[in-house]
Amino acid sequence: MNFLSSILACATCANSFKHGGQDAAGWAIALMLLVIVPLVTMVVWFMVKIAKRERAGLDPQFCDDYIAPTNNNS
Repeated sequence: MNFLSSILACATCANSFKHGGQDAAGWAIALMLLVIVPLVTMVVWFMVKIAKRERAGLDPQFCDDYIAPTNNNS
């Protein structure tokens, strides 16, 4: 099993298996989540903030009224 794990694992995990700390993959996933989740949260928050500012500053005279399409094939 150790040989198979060292073949399938990345260099960080393979070295960790040799030293007995077999939870390196778990720590790598946790670190990625600790970086990615706040990053995605901030991007979404920023986009919502921009959308709210755009909606608040929108002049109604420049809005187009929605006209439902009509079916003239009859």
